[in-house]
Amino acid sequence: MDEKVFGKLVNDISVGKHLPNAIYLHRDAFTSLAEPLAHFIPAVAKALNIPDTQWNLVKLAKNEFKLSLLSYPDFYNDPYPSLQQSVSVDLTKLIHKIVQYQATDNPPILHRKENMILPSNPHYQSFINITQEGENAGLYSNTRLIGFKRSWENLIAKHGYELVDGRLFRSSTFLPNETTGIERHRTALVRHELSAPMKMLVKHGYLEGSFSIFDYGCGRGDDLRELEAHGLDALGWDPNFRPDADVVNADIVNLGFVLNVIEDQDERLEALIKAWELADKLLVVSVMLANENYISQFKPYKDGIVTSRNTFQKYYAQSEIKAYIERCIQDDVLTVAPGIFFVFKDKLEEQHYLQKKYRRHHKWKQLTSPQARETDDTLKLTISKNQQLFESFWNRCLELGRVPANDEFEDSTKVRELIGSHKKIFTLLQTLYSNDDFDIAEKARKEDLLLYLCMGLFEKRKPYAQQPDSLKRDIKAFFGDYKTALNLAAELLFAISDRELINKQCENAHKTLSASALNKNHSLIFHKELIDDLPIVLRVYVGAGIQMYGELDDSIDLIKVHTTSGKLTLTGYDDFEKSLPFLVERIKIKMAEQDIDFFDYVDDNRRPPLVNKHLYMSIQDDNYKKQTSFDKRLAKLLEIDFDSHCLLTRSELEVLLDKQSIKIDNFRLCSK
Repeated sequence: MDEKVFGKLVNDISVGKHLPNAIYLHRDAFTSLAEPLAHFIPAVAKALNIPDTQWNLVKLAKNEFKLSLLSYPDFYNDPYPSLQQSVSVDLTKLIHKIVQYQATDNPPILHRKENMILPSNPHYQSFINITQEGENAGLYSNTRLIGFKRSWENLIAKHGYELVDGRLFRSSTFLPNETTGIERHRTALVRHELSAPMKMLVKHGYLEGSFSIFDYGCGRGDDLRELEAHGLDALGWDPNFRPDADVVNADIVNLGFVLNVIEDQDERLEALIKAWELADKLLVVSVMLANENYISQFKPYKDGIVTSRNTFQKYYAQSEIKAYIERCIQDDVLTVAPGIFFVFKDKLEEQHYLQKKYRRHHKWKQLTSPQARETDDTLKLTISKNQQLFESFWNRCLELGRVPANDEFEDSTKVRELIGSHKKIFTLLQTLYSNDDFDIAEKARKEDLLLYLCMGLFEKRKPYAQQPDSLKRDIKAFFGDYKTALNLAAELLFAISDRELINKQCENAHKTLSASALNKNHSLIFHKELIDDLPIVLRVYVGAGIQMYGELDDSIDLIKVHTTSGKLTLTGYDDFEKSLPFLVERIKIKMAEQDIDFFDYVDDNRRPPLVNKHLYMSIQDDNYKKQTSFDKRLAKLLEIDFDSHCLLTRSELEVLLDKQSIKIDNFRLCSK
């Protein structure tokens, strides 16, 4: 093999950890290489008499005829393995150099190992979990500090974390178990921001001051300190750090990362039941997740594992913990996010939560003024004198899609004194305002209710008696009775399995959405903000997929509906507001198999750019013209199809830009 062939083969590699000048790849991933290169690398090792036991990674130079054979004996066992030996080979000069690292106490270490193996490797998801924890802790913000063992360990300590068998522990704990020697108190570490379950409560408006909060197993109290700083009614108890605090009932009880660390199954059940008893309205349960490949690395103990710090951990699968909670407390559990669940004791509050989750938020802008037609002069005068009051009533009708009940309009007494019943007022206002707005509102509200009922079919159906009065009124107004509503919802849910229908609906949606990209007979891609603008069948399709995942948070930007395969893909970018965002996360939801695949692009250099962002922007967007112009110029510069999906990585993009001495400055392409 000569230098030209080597260079072409290396630069054609799509797997591995890509750096600007090199690619790192584990030997187990050689099956993805072109056959000449896959045979050439072991041949070099054999020619230098380097046994297979002394190398398992290769570093391939992108711009030179060089490679390095690297030995990381603990690649699969150590989350951040140390380099023991490096054999650098200059294939042009036919010389090599061997460097040993066994004697040093600060050897180079590896990060982001998932990039060096194939997604089919059984360790792939475990490696992603390890890397993601480091990302969430902010440990990768300065990559210059992480390349050697000592500096990496110092960085972890500086951020207030402690590494235990490759996992960063954030869990609260219960009392040490003197019989087994398990040291539970050692799992409670310092947290520098609100925990993930608390952030979910913020997202859904539960931390705005209307609800009391009790943190059961609060650890060092980092969440409580932040909640108290905002003036919230928040208390907590922990056997190690707040053993003398009162254990009290509250509207919301948080059981955050507690069940993971209790090795006694009876005590674990007792903790869950106790937290449930303390919750007046809502219990929030969160646990740590891991797959079997990760768990198998450790010493089994009871139904979990013992860490190197003599702490117990019980890692769960998403479906396993949901079923466990439901079985223990005999109530329905709502999946909010990976590892985070809501259990409502207050069933009316549960229905308010679900309705709000699936309901569009309309901001009605009044475009018309009352124009009297054959109405009584006295009524006209009354409305004219109280125009703001009756506009508020009309807007409430638009919001509900029906005539409000007396307790659904705050100034009901006043308008009834002036005109009469709500129905009479509504009939009158229909003659004064354009009826188109109300027709649209009525249709939208009915669709929102059908979506809510469809999603409810995934869980145990709520009895009609447990529904809020407002929902009962909706059902009567739009469907006549509850049974009819459920039958329509069931028909709609079954419809999403009709792939021909989904394909057709995607084509229709592409014509009506303000921005989207259609790959005919394959997929429709759009921004998550446009979910509510989809046809109702596609809203159900997307809702069914998201039901498995949890909820869309700020990390997700685009949604791809696979029109013929029954799949849904969610993608998130580093900063979607930039002219050129880079892909950070991709989640593929396979609804037929009831399975989810997570793909995290934690290596900055391997993140693909979104080179056609304008396709997902409305032409009314302030930056649409600038973005379109930028995309066109970039596509021309890179010689790629303007409307196609770009397979470039960040490092490859930088190389192409460097060759032409171009840099990106917001929406401009400038000379360096």
